[in-house]
Amino acid sequence: MGWKGILGFDYGVVQAPLGPDVSGPELVAAVANAGAIGILRAPDWEAPDYLRELIRETRALTDKHFGVGIVLSFPHKENLKAVLDEKVAVLQVSWGDFPKELVSEAHRAGVKVIHQVGCIEDAKKAKCAGVDAIIVQGHEAGGHVLGQDGLISLLPRVVNLVSDCDIPVIAAGGIVDARGYVAALVLGARGVCLGTRFLATLESFAHPHYKQKLIESDKTEFTNIFGRSRWPGAPQRVLQTPFFNEWRHLPEHENEENQPVIGLSIIHGVPKEVRRFAGTVPNSTTTGNVDCMAMYAGEAVGLINEILPAGEVVKSLVEEAQHIIQQKFSHD
Repeated sequence: MGWKGILGFDYGVVQAPLGPDVSGPELVAAVANAGAIGILRAPDWEAPDYLRELIRETRALTDKHFGVGIVLSFPHKENLKAVLDEKVAVLQVSWGDFPKELVSEAHRAGVKVIHQVGCIEDAKKAKCAGVDAIIVQGHEAGGHVLGQDGLISLLPRVVNLVSDCDIPVIAAGGIVDARGYVAALVLGARGVCLGTRFLATLESFAHPHYKQKLIESDKTEFTNIFGRSRWPGAPQRVLQTPFFNEWRHLPEHENEENQPVIGLSIIHGVPKEVRRFAGTVPNSTTTGNVDCMAMYAGEAVGLINEILPAGEVVKSLVEEAQHIIQQKFSHD
């Protein structure tokens, strides 16, 4: 059944590209070494030389294949060229169209393309473009959320859509454990993509305080108060921190531009000021008022109660999924 590998990997477990740089070489290599699909997050600006270095750093930590995630809403042509030049195994794209010509270009370079979608219309476009796999992101997901539909209704529709071709469908949104993995398989997925669970790992580049909040919190909310200026029209799911609860009704005309600086971060090697409502999650370099920064998380965060090594997350997902399937679905 679907714990078996997809796209040439041992397992159908995907670590989401966590922004802006939370899924760095250490996390991606740890996931890859465990037989799953680790995905680096490319910078949201053109930085091809830096991205090449990031890929090489990851290759120094693993001899397994891995991927790079590119958000199409931001400048990416040079970054895309770097990914293809480096012949990374997988290119994951989201937040925009990736037409057939670009998919063909990736295939010529030996790179497989995974397109993340949040609605059936975008899944149709991805299918027509000839992608190698589709990630279906439900409304339950953490971070910037593409769609308005719940995973349990959207996923089977996309599975039906691609039933006439061999495009694996990968489920994302609210999945943190083997039960979610098995549920996705029953709905027709051939793999799962996890963000929040891999955020709460030893190797993730998230700030320790942010990781601790993931362990302590069990409530999230879908909102648009963060990053309105930098990335308009990209709502997000965040932890209900005291800061968020205080500012959740931020007037629509307000954004981060005229807000005070609340911290500093080095993001993909570049020093950045973090303004209130900036939408920049705190990474390991962040200093300042971390409690007042965006903390993205999916709806199932309440099921996460410890920070684990990423390899252990992969191992327990696969082994426990096998166990559940044998216990509940085998009739020998």
